Amino acid sequence: MTERDVRVRIPPSPTGNCHVGTARMAIINFLFARRHSGTVIFRSEDTDKERGKQEFEDDIVISLHWLGLDWDEFYRQSERTDMYREALRSLIDLGKAYVSEEESKKEAGRMIRVVRLKNPGTNVTFTDLIRGDITFDTTELGDFVIARSVDDALYHFAVVVDDALMKITHVIRGDDHISNTPRQILIQEALGFERPKYAHYPLLLGADKSKLSKRTGDTAVRSYKEEGYIPEAFLNYIAILGWTPASQREILSLPEMIEEFDIKDLHKSGAVFDIEKLRWFNRNYLQKIPAEEFGQAALGIMEEMVSERGLKWSSGTGAQLYGMVRERISVWKDLRVLIDDGELDYFFSEPRYNTIDIPGKKSAPESAIKHLNSLREILANISETQFRNQETIKASVWNYATKEGTGAVLWPFRYALSGLARSPDPFFIASVLGKECVIKRVASAIRALSAV
Repeated sequence: MTERDVRVRIPPSPTGNCHVGTARMAIINFLFARRHSGTVIFRSEDTDKERGKQEFEDDIVISLHWLGLDWDEFYRQSERTDMYREALRSLIDLGKAYVSEEESKKEAGRMIRVVRLKNPGTNVTFTDLIRGDITFDTTELGDFVIARSVDDALYHFAVVVDDALMKITHVIRGDDHISNTPRQILIQEALGFERPKYAHYPLLLGADKSKLSKRTGDTAVRSYKEEGYIPEAFLNYIAILGWTPASQREILSLPEMIEEFDIKDLHKSGAVFDIEKLRWFNRNYLQKIPAEEFGQAALGIMEEMVSERGLKWSSGTGAQLYGMVRERISVWKDLRVLIDDGELDYFFSEPRYNTIDIPGKKSAPESAIKHLNSLREILANISETQFRNQETIKASVWNYATKEGTGAVLWPFRYALSGLARSPDPFFIASVLGKECVIKRVASAIRALSAV
């Protein structure tokens, strides 16, 4: 087999949205195939008539495309029933399978005709590319059911026929499918099909080391998209979970991952899906976005969220917040939360003072008033142009602040500008608000303190 002979399949069942586990399966198969210049086949295993929905298939396709994955061929099992029927009849004709009339497990008293494979009861050994040789005694499987009827093949039979007709060379899937392998090999042998190579990787684990679930992070990929994760960052993190590239690097572009991927480098134990690590990856990618592109995206979110809070939006003010915002978020949702929590309100509206919270109020309100009055005089002597530079404001105030005590001076100043006990550097806030607004707010805080 040459590298160009490699053919793998991405075979999701459209009974739910594309989750992290589905994405990881697709990523591993994609990287393996592209590393060997092979073919990627998307196969929608849509034979579950009760739970399968077109909207789920659409979601899986859209989500994988969002991650940057593609494929060379596309199939639906629901459109291939004639092939399964023909293969079933050939097994029955050869005496390798038979029709059995049995009572339905779902409907007591109702008789159904299923198709069972004649199990030769042999030992089956296959070489797993990740785990080595694995042997099963198939005797205990008995003559297992491979179809509900001659016209309705079950999962194991359909995938074996598809893998053979699609010339799949490598079946790469989670280790929860290991127990399916002996059944599928028995069906392959009965049909005279060539056996593909198998690789079973460990499933992802939640933070508590249990199987990854919706509770521990295995949510729909589109949810991460909606929260503002960058697709390249999400792809990068999922790809390196349970895989250590030869370069030992964590941050890799898709072409770099393809270049480095070796299935033998997949770990033999489960990797933990850590949302904080995912946020770290996303922050790395977020920091690499060009300033202009980042600014446009941030401006759009800020305008939307500030307006929703009923505040007066200013694009000029918003543009001055890019740097601060960039340092405080790891994913775009963080910016929405920041604004929704009111932490940027004071940039777009007058703060409301709760005098109980003004630093210095309880111990020495007259001290806070004194320092704010002094600051007002100092700030009044800075030109409007110079006021746009936070370092100029700091240099003007700093001698007084260090002489009187930086905490005693700057805490009331910070509160006067923001109305919050915690906020960014007061010199930064002042440079954004401008001279007139700053002096007005300092005066308002003095009046609030004086009225106590």
